[in-house]
Amino acid sequence: MRPLEVMALRCLIVDDQTGFCEAARDLLEGQGITVVGFASSIDDALSSIGVLQPDVVLVDIDLGSESGFDLTQRIDGDPSAPQVILTSTHDEREFHKLIESSPAVGFLAKTELSAARISGLLEAKR
Repeated sequence: MRPLEVMALRCLIVDDQTGFCEAARDLLEGQGITVVGFASSIDDALSSIGVLQPDVVLVDIDLGSESGFDLTQRIDGDPSAPQVILTSTHDEREFHKLIESSPAVGFLAKTELSAARISGLLEAKR
């Protein structure tokens, strides 16, 4: 198996905080990941996934009145679904059991966001 090429990754960011989305896009695109769009709700995310066909979706655990865990379950129901990485500003230990039982490939704290960390999580699940 060849290593994942960061340059080839297409990413959708699902977060209800516009400022984070923009900062994450700038960071990830500067490191070679193409951010194909943003979504702020479950419905927007599912629609965007269908249209934009990302390779990976970064999903905030807390989407305002909605749950990133719920979105992750809905994405997993599609056989052509992209990989999902859960994100949050909260400590991973607060959600450890939910993260482990979700179909997401892993969790990445927003403060640790990088193309290398995303690629590492995706590679570990191959």
